[in-house]
Amino acid sequence: MAKKGNRIQVILECTEQRAAGVPGISRYITTKNRKNTPARIERKKYNPFMKKVTLHKEIK
Repeated sequence: MAKKGNRIQVILECTEQRAAGVPGISRYITTKNRKNTPARIERKKYNPFMKKVTLHKEIK
């Protein structure tokens, strides 16, 4: 049976890359606790297409 918990998988996508018009999409998969963090999360992660650390926001 599937595990029913508060931890869910979320996808983080780069926001600066689309605005700059650089080809490709930088995405990361992580988990978050739905009960403790109901809002969408934002993290600074490395973007290999732009070769720098950029802001990644949760999508969906």
